[in-house]
Amino acid sequence: MGKVVSIVNQKGGVGKTTTAINLSASLAVLDYKILIIDTDPQANAGSGIGIDSKEQEHNIYSALVGQSNIRDCIVPTQIPNLDLIPSHIDLAGFELEIVNQVAREYILKETIDGLKDDYDFIFIDCSPSLGLMVINSIVASDSVLIPVQCEYFALEGIAKLQNTVDIIKKRLNPGLIMEGYVLTMFDGRTNLSKMVVDDVKKYFGEQCFETIVPRNVKLAEAPSYGVPALLMFSGEKEGEFDIKFLENKGAISYIDLAKELLKRNSLPEIKDADGK
Repeated sequence: MGKVVSIVNQKGGVGKTTTAINLSASLAVLDYKILIIDTDPQANAGSGIGIDSKEQEHNIYSALVGQSNIRDCIVPTQIPNLDLIPSHIDLAGFELEIVNQVAREYILKETIDGLKDDYDFIFIDCSPSLGLMVINSIVASDSVLIPVQCEYFALEGIAKLQNTVDIIKKRLNPGLIMEGYVLTMFDGRTNLSKMVVDDVKKYFGEQCFETIVPRNVKLAEAPSYGVPALLMFSGEKEGEFDIKFLENKGAISYIDLAKELLKRNSLPEIKDADGK
């Protein structure tokens, strides 16, 4: 059975969608079967891997309101082993639609539970909030992964987010675990970035991933081309992608993060390496 991981932070611009796209793509090229569920009405996860959510008849919103079967919402991407369930702008009003429903926090969980056997990891890309849709995402998850931007203000909301996760664990999802904190947008030229890294690692200890994602222009450019960074900047001229051709530091950091995530889950770096 696959593992469902919510990528969460109520602050915008910290690298949630960048992490969802590039971590998923990295695991996919390591032969793991991956699904991204985009629950942000802005639908950036779809556009970042070359899928126009507006052109999709079925999406996570239509599944949540019972207009679509969840399996009809799955869209294959250009990357083998990587699928997407796109978002829709109507998701912005979903919280108001379900505010009076019984067990409203479990709607997403009930909708996607049947997909867990089909994937090794399911990543939920959440919107920058702590609203009811994000709560649904955390309730539907086995673990939570929190990107933390290496800037001072990024630290201010972490305590509130951690408190929200703890409340959800206690009241709604007792099996929930913390997958870890990922430090993003690190600029080695500034003392502030180094200070944030030291503070986060000191406070959260082993919950912090060792891999740090650097601030990287090409990593930021990749979504405008509709591809993950590892495909755009592999350095390979022709033929199929191979990790050994990877040159971009941002893309490499997500390959390293993927391998660290696998190690934490006691899984081999390449799924088929042992013949399975």
